[in-house]
Amino acid sequence: MSDAPPVVLTVAGSDPSGGAGVQADLKTIHQHGGYGTAVPTLITVQNTCGVEEVELLSPDLVRAQLATLLADLEPAAAKTGALGSPAVAHVLGSLMDETGFPWVVDPVWLPTRGRPLSRGDVVQAYKDAVIPRAALVTPNAQEAALLAEMPVRSLEDAREAAERIAALGANAVLVKGGHLEGSARGTDLLLHEGTAMELVAVDVVPGHFHGTGCALSAAIATRMAFGQDIPAAVKGAKGWLTGALTHAFAVGRGAKPVNHSWPLEDKP
Repeated sequence: MSDAPPVVLTVAGSDPSGGAGVQADLKTIHQHGGYGTAVPTLITVQNTCGVEEVELLSPDLVRAQLATLLADLEPAAAKTGALGSPAVAHVLGSLMDETGFPWVVDPVWLPTRGRPLSRGDVVQAYKDAVIPRAALVTPNAQEAALLAEMPVRSLEDAREAAERIAALGANAVLVKGGHLEGSARGTDLLLHEGTAMELVAVDVVPGHFHGTGCALSAAIATRMAFGQDIPAAVKGAKGWLTGALTHAFAVGRGAKPVNHSWPLEDKP
């Protein structure tokens, strides 16, 4: 029996500051015990203060990277981040159909600060090509509002939005709510197999952070690669992320990155 760790694939943009994108994903995957592989979809000029320029990679180049990688390696799970264009979203969707492992889809269009990470109607492309093939979709409230075509201001809204997104074909939806109306503390809502679960943060960590969604989705995907079901993977990843934010440190003059080296309290 092989002692090799499970392979986890990330398909996302590149962040040279290391706080988000494929760089952050790979660090998170490694910290959770997986073997990280990465297909970049776009190149950014950014630091901790924001995104200054974005260069989208061609759909053919993204397709070639994925096809060559998947012809050789067998991921146990994958996650997506910024895809950049509708064409790349459709390329990914067609390849997702051919894979037998779960995909965690983190719909990323806008950075915390700076230039947009996409061009064209990427939201519709996600709805048509990517979300129907996802094991789990992890939008924040703003992204959920765009996907569900409704405002998301409360826990009640989050549940309705999750149901609308699940109706597109996703197996499960995690709406990252933050401070939604009706919640005492930072609360996310997970809709899985028709059941809604509220996940309340043990601690609400103040501050300006960069790449939290990337780290959370990468942690969830890696835990799923080890065989955890979606609720267990989400709860474990959320617990780890809380500690990683609590012990975050500044590396530049802008937002703090997640402390990707924060130890796991539980092994996936």
